[in-house]
Amino acid sequence: MTTMKAAEKRAQAKVEFNAFLAECPSRQLLDRISDKWVVLILCALGGDNKPGPVGAAHADAPKALRYSELSRLLAGVSQKMLTQTLRSLEHDGLLTRTVTPTVPVTVTYELTDLGLSLHHMTRGLRDWAQTHMAEVLAHRESGDA
Repeated sequence: MTTMKAAEKRAQAKVEFNAFLAECPSRQLLDRISDKWVVLILCALGGDNKPGPVGAAHADAPKALRYSELSRLLAGVSQKMLTQTLRSLEHDGLLTRTVTPTVPVTVTYELTDLGLSLHHMTRGLRDWAQTHMAEVLAHRESGDA
């Protein structure tokens, strides 16, 4: 049995993408996908954009949405933040951007297979937040008292 030096352990862990290490690139990805706008964009493109009771079935299929549709769905997002977030998701391979030469130009965004796999997890996160928000608010109020 050979012993590994600290530098060798760090190098091996980096190859294995250990998010507990500061230099691991998966930390950047976790930072990106934990952003509220990323979660909401993935849910919107995944078809989870209609209001309804918490825990309701998600029957809508993923679909392409225009930039303006996403902007309307995501109340409170600035144009700059939406653009930056969409660009980063495209760069990471989570969605595709399609430009149609119309007058004016139509730009649509759609989840890739990779993005769809992440959407299934963000859907659960969003559902959890909506389901447990009353409990969280009650805890916040009792902590403020």
